[in-house]
Amino acid sequence: MADQPPHSDTERAGSKQISALTALWPFMRPYAGMIMAAIAALVLTAIVSLVLPLAVREVVDNFETANLVILNGYFGYALLIAGILALGTALRYYLVTRLGERVVADIRKAVFDRMIGMSPAFYEKVMTGEVLSRITTDTTLILSVIGSSVSVALRNVLILIGGLALLFWTSPKLTGLVLLLVPAVIIPIVVLGRRLRALSRENQDWIAASSGSASEALLSAQTVQAFTHETASRTAFSDVTEKSFVAARKRIGVRAAMTAIVIFLIFAGIVGVLWIGARDVRDGAMSIGELVQFVIYSVMVAGGVGALTEVWGELQRAAGATERLVELLTAEDSVIDPAIAKTRDTRHGAISFEDVTFQYPSRPSISALDGVSLQVQPGETVALVGPSGAGKTTIIQLIQRFYDPQQGVVRLDGVDLREMDRDAFRQDIALVPQDPVIFANTARENIRFGRPGASDADVEAAAQAAAAHDFLTALPDGYDSYVGERGVMLSGGQKQRIAIARAILRDAPVLLLDEATSALDAESENAVQRAVETLSADRTTLIVAHRLATVKKADRIIVFDAGKIVAQGTHDALVAEGGLYARLARLQFTSGLAAE
Repeated sequence: MADQPPHSDTERAGSKQISALTALWPFMRPYAGMIMAAIAALVLTAIVSLVLPLAVREVVDNFETANLVILNGYFGYALLIAGILALGTALRYYLVTRLGERVVADIRKAVFDRMIGMSPAFYEKVMTGEVLSRITTDTTLILSVIGSSVSVALRNVLILIGGLALLFWTSPKLTGLVLLLVPAVIIPIVVLGRRLRALSRENQDWIAASSGSASEALLSAQTVQAFTHETASRTAFSDVTEKSFVAARKRIGVRAAMTAIVIFLIFAGIVGVLWIGARDVRDGAMSIGELVQFVIYSVMVAGGVGALTEVWGELQRAAGATERLVELLTAEDSVIDPAIAKTRDTRHGAISFEDVTFQYPSRPSISALDGVSLQVQPGETVALVGPSGAGKTTIIQLIQRFYDPQQGVVRLDGVDLREMDRDAFRQDIALVPQDPVIFANTARENIRFGRPGASDADVEAAAQAAAAHDFLTALPDGYDSYVGERGVMLSGGQKQRIAIARAILRDAPVLLLDEATSALDAESENAVQRAVETLSADRTTLIVAHRLATVKKADRIIVFDAGKIVAQGTHDALVAEGGLYARLARLQFTSGLAAE
């Protein structure tokens, strides 16, 4: 394991400032009214807290001389002040907690909105588990700050400022002695605070790495178990989790040391000041009530400083969390929509590749496509065949503009994909991937994913066309049966037929089939093949397949090898021509060996 967590930069972490929290303001601005109300409640409680020692002073100084009515009045006012303090505190808690929940919900939605639209190139570098950690763990830190820490900090700042002013009013001499302690308190906060920021960032990065490791292993639990890799997976997760704990332990140690130093210095100073104050009372320079008042304000000021040191650590952690979330919100995508999008005059589904060269970002030295030019007419069914890694699936991905080619142009109905809004043209594309994605929902809703507004009748018609109706009706609750996370309750062939039904329901001008029948038995494959033939009659269809039996009836077969088109034509013409396709056909049809 590495000594530094993924995407960690210790030097950057050390330079991080609390000012990073200003990035939260755009999310808080819409709730300015709630913020002002919370501040008003906060100021009220701070003022009431500062008034209370004045009443205590009056009681102490007049305890022996005041009559019972006056004393009752003092205690009555104290009770009234306590009631106001209780109501103000409750109102402040309600407002700031609600504000925190609302802002964090908005941040989570904003981050998810941004991440769900990022191209696959982004996720070649960032694990989805890390993104989920940012959305959950980091936003929880921000919730703690907005819903508690900031309120506590502001209240204690007011107590500190007001308390110091009232200390000076009570005894300038003793207050001057108190202020001499300020540099001694500030220095450890600044020095240790820098170390605390670095450790907070490292801790959160390891937490994200731990989440990513767990997510990857759990989502592939069957594969892990099939290869008896449980021990290695446990070890890997344990190592990352332990590194997160070590970073947290260091952070806790630094914060504990900072708290101990600050609290000791503060209360040592108070003891010294009280010693001097007691001598002044004995000499008649101040009354007992004034000393009691000074003591209370001193405790309030000291408590305020102590609370601020605690809050300072929380603010630093939240600053790091905010910084990481802002990185996601401002992450640059390699695929972006144009400022002014073009629209197509027609929606027939004509596709063209013009001298396209493309390398995947993670493999820049290898051309997945090398100078490919291809024209697909509206309504034409074109099959893409060739060895694994020849570039077939890359064609499918570029048509959906998951990536942009380094050279050349991909057009849909004559318009460059880069000049159109992705959501607009993707609505006219239906996809059946080789590894179908099944969501943790009912079978009906998984099919309806292709067209959310479709009726139940439309869903069932699509399922029948995909040869999925019989097995769906046999499920315990029929179409409304829950299929589990990633379709764990379904077989591979059943999942693929649901994905085909989803594409049929979408009813788009362009149909992309990437090994769509690879997990089907012979009978189901024949049924789906008939459905595909009917479905592709009036739409542009691209079929990626290794099993040549599924593409024999295509209008045209294009043979790829090493990122280039090496041959094209009908099945019979390519077999007669010889070459790569003929060799593949002999292996599959003559020898009876089905490509896996």
